[in-house]
Amino acid sequence: MENSPIKLKGEHCINIFISYELKEKISQLAKRYDRTMADVVRTLIKIGIPILESLTEAEEKMLSDYIQVLRRWRKVRELKSKEERLD
Repeated sequence: MENSPIKLKGEHCINIFISYELKEKISQLAKRYDRTMADVVRTLIKIGIPILESLTEAEEKMLSDYIQVLRRWRKVRELKSKEERLD
């Protein structure tokens, strides 16, 4: 690529394997909105990254909160069993 007249700065290529059905959906979107498949994929990635980040953060928060609830529930159960033993 050193002798290539075109220098692509900051551009990268990613090869991925997708199902035929997903490729067909992307192709239909490209045709419907008169775009290239590459433009559709780039847009999907740009939009999808923030959504995926938000979903992952929400999952982490839910898991953290769930663990805290379980720990509190365990403490309450332990206290109740201690009280029952004292009675």
